[in-house]
Amino acid sequence: MNTPSLPLSTLLIHTAAALQSVRAGRSLNDVLERCPPAARPGTQALSFQVLRRLGGAQATRRHLAPKAPAPNVDALLTVALALLWPGDDAGARYAPHTLVNQAVEAAKQTAKASAPFINAVLRRFLRDRDAIVAGVQADDPVAALNHPLWWIDRLRADWPAAWREVLEADNEHPPMTLRTNARRTTPQAYLPRLTAAGLGGTVVGPNTVRLDRPVPVQDLPGFADGDVSVQDAAAQLAAPLLIGTGLPPGARVLDACAAPGGKTAHLLELADLDVLALDSDAGRLRRVEDNLQRLGLTARTTAADARNPAAWWDGHAFDAILLDAPCSASGIVRRHPDVRWLRRPTDIAALAETQGAILDALWPLLKPGGRLVYCTCSVFKAEGEHGIDAFLQRSGGLSLVGRPASPGHLLPRPDNRALDGASDAGASPDGFYYALLTKPLP
Repeated sequence: MNTPSLPLSTLLIHTAAALQSVRAGRSLNDVLERCPPAARPGTQALSFQVLRRLGGAQATRRHLAPKAPAPNVDALLTVALALLWPGDDAGARYAPHTLVNQAVEAAKQTAKASAPFINAVLRRFLRDRDAIVAGVQADDPVAALNHPLWWIDRLRADWPAAWREVLEADNEHPPMTLRTNARRTTPQAYLPRLTAAGLGGTVVGPNTVRLDRPVPVQDLPGFADGDVSVQDAAAQLAAPLLIGTGLPPGARVLDACAAPGGKTAHLLELADLDVLALDSDAGRLRRVEDNLQRLGLTARTTAADARNPAAWWDGHAFDAILLDAPCSASGIVRRHPDVRWLRRPTDIAALAETQGAILDALWPLLKPGGRLVYCTCSVFKAEGEHGIDAFLQRSGGLSLVGRPASPGHLLPRPDNRALDGASDAGASPDGFYYALLTKPLP
């Protein structure tokens, strides 16, 4: 049974509340979990678009109303401005006058005295929208690029030839990419099932299908039966990179920082391995177990801090280790647009220190001749290239396996050809970093 759609004014109220929570430091995922189920899909869609236009919307609010209103009124006004922004996909579903009227109605329900003020500001914005947008974007790079200034500066320093393209990609809708379960089907065999369900897709890797348009997972043929999972194309490089030309059946593999379990499952889909999935968050580790159950796969799971092997390691060395280290998530901003507004400049150095500590703790647990894949979903070199260079210097005598086996940094660009075997270079994967290290034999 279809759920009746909620009034736009109700969704605007929930979206404004979500923006207030993000401004207070809470992740959008956590906020949406507490949103009423009937309002959650619409609130998520609007929140994503608002966060992708937040720099411009905030600058416009300051321009049109220099004296900041109350936080709840400011959030509602900023939401409406973001959805009225030119070229806005989500806002385009509503006529401008409808958005204004519904924002005023939302104000009447939550802060009645502010309704005339919101009406006046939004109508002035619509009258002079092009000139106002051009003015705030010319004066403020945050308004023009919709990222914090420190983020823009760091990206420009790391990628002088590509920084603007990466920032622009961050504000686009990401592709929905599937991983077919290699134990059950292939991308080529799965395409006709998509067609029969009224969906379309393109094969973009050995186990990878990019959908023509995003759909709810329950609409995917065979999803409940474990035939297919949702996983970005860049994340699908981890398992085959670790397995390489082949690990022996029953090889001991550690998947450190494993939640939510996509890479754990991919490893087990490709080979018969003895996998220990480790994560410090017991709640997130349950998601690993749920994913494995849906796919009919088995791994040992342990909730513990990877930096303290004495608390969880049994003393038997691993044949291979996958370290998907905690990071800024700067490479997956398309999927999590709140990340750019939640992070602070000091986070990057702190995260890099944590990444190095985990790497130092796990390296002794690897057998001589074993393989370790280090990855982060970050586009910042401090969390990739620079971190691995520092580890190699600390370790002495080690060297990084070169390209193409060790892809290095991947950027969310259509011409990224790091998807080995891809038939379509337009896969535009998320931003990632991959390094493959092998432990020397005695």
